[in-house]
Amino acid sequence: MQHRTLGGQGLEASAIGYGSMGLTMAYGPGDEQEGVAAIQRAHDLGVTFFDTAELYGWGTGSNEILVGKAVKDFRDEVVLATKFGFDLSNLSEGFGLDSRPDNIRKVTDNSLRYLGTDHIDVLYQHRVDPDVPIEDVAGTVKELIDAGKVKYFGLSEAGPETIRRAHAVQPVSVLQTEYSLFERDVEQLFPVLDELGIGFVAYSPLGRGFITGTAKPAGEYDATDMRNSDPRWAPGNFEKNVEAVNRLADLATAKGITVSQLALAWLLTRGEHVVPIPGTRSPRRIEENTGAANVTLTGAELAAIDEILPHGGFGARYAEGHVPTWI
Repeated sequence: MQHRTLGGQGLEASAIGYGSMGLTMAYGPGDEQEGVAAIQRAHDLGVTFFDTAELYGWGTGSNEILVGKAVKDFRDEVVLATKFGFDLSNLSEGFGLDSRPDNIRKVTDNSLRYLGTDHIDVLYQHRVDPDVPIEDVAGTVKELIDAGKVKYFGLSEAGPETIRRAHAVQPVSVLQTEYSLFERDVEQLFPVLDELGIGFVAYSPLGRGFITGTAKPAGEYDATDMRNSDPRWAPGNFEKNVEAVNRLADLATAKGITVSQLALAWLLTRGEHVVPIPGTRSPRRIEENTGAANVTLTGAELAAIDEILPHGGFGARYAEGHVPTWI
């Protein structure tokens, strides 16, 4: 497995990482033993970058506890990334944002305990909080870095002004935002990342599973699965996206790879600063995903991909009112 450098502060990660969200939320019921096995198989195959968050356990720590348990025997060989930034105190009424310094400190201490570690490698602000100056957020993370609790600072779904202001207080090592053949809007931020020397982590790099070629119509998933209400699964968009994935699959088959490998290999051509973090509960899928690091795409193949999906998939990435605003 090749490694990549994210940002100018020394953060190194495997070219393909692992996102743990789907082990405990958004994609139907999970199984702890299955999740642990998936993470350990990823490590066996050279993955060193594992992504979790406070939100993924709905404030209970369940996702971080699972990740910590899975990596316990090889903690020093991997990079653990987690996130703060939500108010999960009253989930019966929903949840909001909370990046106040006291909450950042509390969530960080909880994450350290849940993960069973003495430091967090990458601490992200999960979503920008308009009620808390980003300078206060960056300053608090700087304090945690100075205290040895955190190594690197990350932002998620942040825009150019926010990135610049944060970076001036505490250098940002990495930005995480959705990026895939279905979602390309974030490319507009790449010049800022290149200018400031910031790496990029692509979440949902397989379009929430759509690009694996296994998508089902909305309503056929478990009731807790977010894809039931995802605009890309809505009638009209769904059929167009299926057609596009079928065309990508034909291209992949001609090359002797899977459509997932084609999509991940495409992301790796977007720049040496890009690391995708596909998530799965299946060891077989992990083997497939990590294999994408060994795929080389030709200029003709890249052109063919752009012809199939020149501007991304059909349908917004979130339902109306839930798309993060980049400032």
